[in-house]
Amino acid sequence: MGKTTGFMEYGRSNYEKISPEERITNWDEMREETTEEKIRTQAARCMSCGIPFCSAGIMLPNGASGCPLHNLIPEWNDMVYRGQWREAYERLTLTNPFPEFTGRVCPAPCEGSCTLGHIDEPVTISSIEYEIIEHAFQNGWVKPAKAPATGKRIAVVGSGPAGMATAHYLTSVGHAVTVFERNDRPGGLLMYGIPNMKLDKDIIQRRISILEEAGVSFVCNTEVGKDISSQELVDTYDAVVLCGGATQARGINAEGNDLKGVHMAMDFLKANTQNILADETKESSISAKGKNVIVIGGGDTGTDCVGTSIRQGANSVFQFEIMPKAPDKRDVDTNPWPEWPKKLKTDYGQEEAIYLTGSDPRNYEINTTKFEGNEAGEVTAVHTTQIEWKRDAVGRLNPVPVEGTEKVWKADLVLLAMGFTGPEDTIPDELALQRDFRSNILAKENEYTTNVDKVFACGDMRRGQSLVVWALQEGKLAAREVDRFLTGNSNIN
Repeated sequence: MGKTTGFMEYGRSNYEKISPEERITNWDEMREETTEEKIRTQAARCMSCGIPFCSAGIMLPNGASGCPLHNLIPEWNDMVYRGQWREAYERLTLTNPFPEFTGRVCPAPCEGSCTLGHIDEPVTISSIEYEIIEHAFQNGWVKPAKAPATGKRIAVVGSGPAGMATAHYLTSVGHAVTVFERNDRPGGLLMYGIPNMKLDKDIIQRRISILEEAGVSFVCNTEVGKDISSQELVDTYDAVVLCGGATQARGINAEGNDLKGVHMAMDFLKANTQNILADETKESSISAKGKNVIVIGGGDTGTDCVGTSIRQGANSVFQFEIMPKAPDKRDVDTNPWPEWPKKLKTDYGQEEAIYLTGSDPRNYEINTTKFEGNEAGEVTAVHTTQIEWKRDAVGRLNPVPVEGTEKVWKADLVLLAMGFTGPEDTIPDELALQRDFRSNILAKENEYTTNVDKVFACGDMRRGQSLVVWALQEGKLAAREVDRFLTGNSNIN
């Protein structure tokens, strides 16, 4: 333990974001540069607990607790405090293949279960992780993972975080991996689902290039089940790993949902990123410029839609959330530590809206009842009502409209950011894969095997919509099981 009394001497200092005034003028990442002294001071706050709950990655009754990758957090915190950056990098990447992604976009469940966070503010684990991997890239420590060829060939379907992790680990033990991606660039959700100001696309390409140097082959603009059959992959390769994600977006059952100007959030975000990568001086094919925007959905994707709309020059932006407003602090009776703290978070998109308008764009316990349009079939307004959550006869909570709270909102663009219902049907139907009650591909926990020989599944396609960090862990463990299936044992942990 580097600094025995560090947690008593130093307060938490989050990484600084570029001011809203400046950052809304561009698509650059929002993180301000910091000093090594500040990071080492923050690392000194780690208590080096006897039981590091931050590393647990377990499921509790009300959700996950700790890091799903089981990162050795106290160990690399101590190394950073001592200035041992190379050792910290090596320790971090024992468990995390891509810290540059999690250090940018993970909500840090590790911090939610930090022991110091039980009595004070938690350690800035995410920021320290970010600094470790960026030190590694700057110093040339990040190298391709290679091994003598085994002669085994694996097809990975989907190049998002689960697919990239699967490919990384299988290549590291000598297997030949081909990753099929239906988009024009690898990266999946990382490339087209997360805006550039949160995850610069050059960061993804930096990692893709390392994977290619290691021997991974990416085949883009190729949709499995359409451009090449799923069965052909099963017949051609020694194993197939399905990492296609839970990409079936949840729609809304309201009159007028087919009007022009009502879009799925991912279509909007993808179009904007494609525009930036091509030529950001042009207007995106789905643009908020000069429009009154309504974002339906209060999660991270909804926030990304708010931030993107603001940068595109929206006239106004409002965000609807059907759930109640979260408390400012953790409710220790219903949401005790070390569970993930369910409390109000004002993210970058809301910060920017507040800067521009003076008010939070979020509206809670509000239900959309109808979309209104003009003669051209374009959306012009959204009808809503406030709701209350009440229990029915069997104790289930249901939204009940509050009489007299009906309201009409001007809208030229409506973005549906209400999550995902599961994987698309094409591949599961073609291979006759068994599915669970949520429509996810049924694959055994910790084995990742499906009912079809040689076919494995992991990530959101298996567990449903989840975090990037869970996708990385599932990709790692699925790679281990594929390696074991092909060789009889595995050194992937």
